[in-house]
Amino acid sequence: MSYDPETPFDSIEGSQEYVTLLAEAIEEARKDVDADIALAQDEGADRRKDALQLVSYNLAKLTLHITTSRRILNDLRTLRRLLLAERQSEARQAGKRVAGAGA
Repeated sequence: MSYDPETPFDSIEGSQEYVTLLAEAIEEARKDVDADIALAQDEGADRRKDALQLVSYNLAKLTLHITTSRRILNDLRTLRRLLLAERQSEARQAGKRVAGAGA
């Protein structure tokens, strides 16, 4: 019995791929904001620089949350594999018992 996901979020692997793409987009945004902060500082735009520093801070927090999400998804994938391996092992043992009882 195989399950075909309908959306990218129907599987752990699809979610991991999405989180990876999101992390890349966040990193790109952080680089852009850092460049904007330097430009604002050169122009003497203090309010703009302060606002951009707040954006940078929030992007840094988001990066930490994304990193945590990656770790959780990895843990879930590992646990799923362990559980599936246990189920397959139990099914094989039950099959051997049935085959042994029929002999």
